[in-house]
Amino acid sequence: MTYLWNPPAIQSLPVRGKQERLPVNRLFFVGRNYHAHAVEMGRPVDKAVERPFYFTKSPQTLVESGATVAYPPETANFHHEMELVVAIGAPGFRVTESDAHTLIYGYACGLDMTRRDLQLVARDKGRPWDLGKDVEQSSVVSEIVPMPGTVLERGELAMTVNREPRQKSDLDMLIWNVREIIADLSKFYHLQPGDLIFTGTPEGVGAVKPGDRIDGHIAGVGEIVLHIGPA
Repeated sequence: MTYLWNPPAIQSLPVRGKQERLPVNRLFFVGRNYHAHAVEMGRPVDKAVERPFYFTKSPQTLVESGATVAYPPETANFHHEMELVVAIGAPGFRVTESDAHTLIYGYACGLDMTRRDLQLVARDKGRPWDLGKDVEQSSVVSEIVPMPGTVLERGELAMTVNREPRQKSDLDMLIWNVREIIADLSKFYHLQPGDLIFTGTPEGVGAVKPGDRIDGHIAGVGEIVLHIGPA
């Protein structure tokens, strides 16, 4: 088969302890999944009457930890959001919470970088978030740590900007936990190996500027680094 031009390269991530890389399929993101962050965004969550909600980004937004990314165009408020990332390793559709662990291949640290000003304008006008969220070089992920069938329920999540603390919480503060997220998302999509699920960010999100360095870690998973370059 021939094409008019070269098709996009397969996006992939390194895997701890392996020479093979993990090919990335889709990027799913859970919105407002820590209570304190939902409050700081002005949209408190009542789990008793709400379900998780999601947005997606193009796999072409993927960047490996340690990279330098350009400060993006058309924003004056570029925000960091540190998250636990779940790597799916088996297909699943309409899985139960009790079986959700069978889909897990491993975990990583992630950053959902966001043009916050554009996101909030879209949100307040009832428009899609794409210009605020689906930003080039905005989905930053560390190496994948294989943990087949393991459900992480707790562990410190923390990040700094230029060594100044910004975000700090624990995975046990997730409104919808890993099992609940996988089970719910699988009601809408046939989950596939290589799908990545960013599980949500805690409070403390904030702006970065060119020259800043972001460092983050999740206990038992690893670390992530990102450098913000010139526009």
